[in-house]
Amino acid sequence: MKNHVTRPGAGKSSVARPGAGATPAAPSAAESLHAQGSPQDGTRRPGLTRRRALAAAAGAAALPLVHIRSAGAAGKLSLALWDHWVPGGNAAMKKLVDAWAEKNKVDVQLDFLTAIGFKINITMSAEAQARTGHDVYAFDMWTVHEFADKLDPVDDVVGKLSAKYGKVSKAVEYLGKVDGHWMAVPVGWGSSPLSACARISMFQKYGNVDVRKWYPDHESNPQAAADWTYDTQLRIAEAAAKDGHPFGLGTGTTTDSCQTWGAIFGAFGADLIDAKGNVTVDSENVRKALEYGQKLVKYLSPDTVSFDDASNNRALISGKAAMIWNPPSGWAVAKRDAPKIAEDCWTFPNPKGPKGRLVPLRPYFWGIWQFAQNKSAAKELITWLSEREQVEVLEQAVVGYDIPPFLSMSDLKVWSEVEPPKGTVYNYPIRPWHDAEYYITGSSAPPEIAVQMWNRGTIPTMVAKLVAGQSIDQSIAWAKDELAGFIR
Repeated sequence: MKNHVTRPGAGKSSVARPGAGATPAAPSAAESLHAQGSPQDGTRRPGLTRRRALAAAAGAAALPLVHIRSAGAAGKLSLALWDHWVPGGNAAMKKLVDAWAEKNKVDVQLDFLTAIGFKINITMSAEAQARTGHDVYAFDMWTVHEFADKLDPVDDVVGKLSAKYGKVSKAVEYLGKVDGHWMAVPVGWGSSPLSACARISMFQKYGNVDVRKWYPDHESNPQAAADWTYDTQLRIAEAAAKDGHPFGLGTGTTTDSCQTWGAIFGAFGADLIDAKGNVTVDSENVRKALEYGQKLVKYLSPDTVSFDDASNNRALISGKAAMIWNPPSGWAVAKRDAPKIAEDCWTFPNPKGPKGRLVPLRPYFWGIWQFAQNKSAAKELITWLSEREQVEVLEQAVVGYDIPPFLSMSDLKVWSEVEPPKGTVYNYPIRPWHDAEYYITGSSAPPEIAVQMWNRGTIPTMVAKLVAGQSIDQSIAWAKDELAGFIR
């Protein structure tokens, strides 16, 4: 795929200790929060192209060796995984890989590659070009499609896991399958959605609703949250903004904004490009989505256009925002730095629109390079790490931040245990009674076009133009020209 290097950001916050990643001189959590955004919410830098990344990789320093397990004579295996921002995550992964290596008599090298400075993506490009490097590599979002011609199909691995654990979401399948084949195995490690995180007291005050009744911390009925719609969101946003507590939703071009407005447009059926690559931006549904956006932006933070991927966290932790869309990283920092605010937070699925309740997701995958030296061991280890028992160990280590790809694993106990308040992230994973589905921004279009909309921030830019006072017609006209360039 052309013109794309995914840009996951550094850790937005930590749960128990400052800093993100595993570098010796890691910044404090507060510094990470203000400077980088969350690991799944990378600040995009359009100037970094794949070609530049390859050039930069030529002078990159050697990879940090995190672990080598010498267990016997059954071959060697090397893995490059995303450096998890939650303290304890990497150690838990290392312990599991260590145990598997010992049992199977395989020498395993495990490297955790940071997203800081795009190292994981620069290294990815360099290995693909040189056709040498790790056996297993971590991919996110669009990179499976980008490097599909350098990967081995893993239909057998996903098929085996699916037979045992059931379906994955359509969002995961859209990014993990190429020409009908799974080119990487979907994993929980690093995968996270942007669910709604609201202040319980403020929704009670401004909306006269108890979000815990919409989404209780136990099995419920879809009708319990039937009133949680985009109209309801607009009503509460207006009342909250008038009292000085605007919703912390951004209209910039970073990852959070792309996911937020991508899901809103999707919920209105506002597809900019269809599955055949035809531009459909000048449609009734797109106009309805923009009309909604035109109303909602009046009740967002005044600096919404300049939001980066830490702005929503800051808005929540400061006590200003009545609601944000984000993984539980904002709540986690509030738990440490502003405990009274954390005790007042509740995470739950996003509003329902005409086309459904869509929860924006950024999934991760593990792929096996064509040039891998030990493909059989790679498949065995990936399969083992993807089994429920190991997934549950990892979920406990990262305090439930990751979302497993198999929908049947939404009942892991970790989300029932996290507090305060009790049940605060119980509804973070989509559960069977939520009447919701995960969604990828731009997924109505072929991936090679959707990735360009993502990189350019096309959808949130359309909304930002409304913030600047432009009309819906002007926004659509700009998008038409923009999209035409993507399909030439």
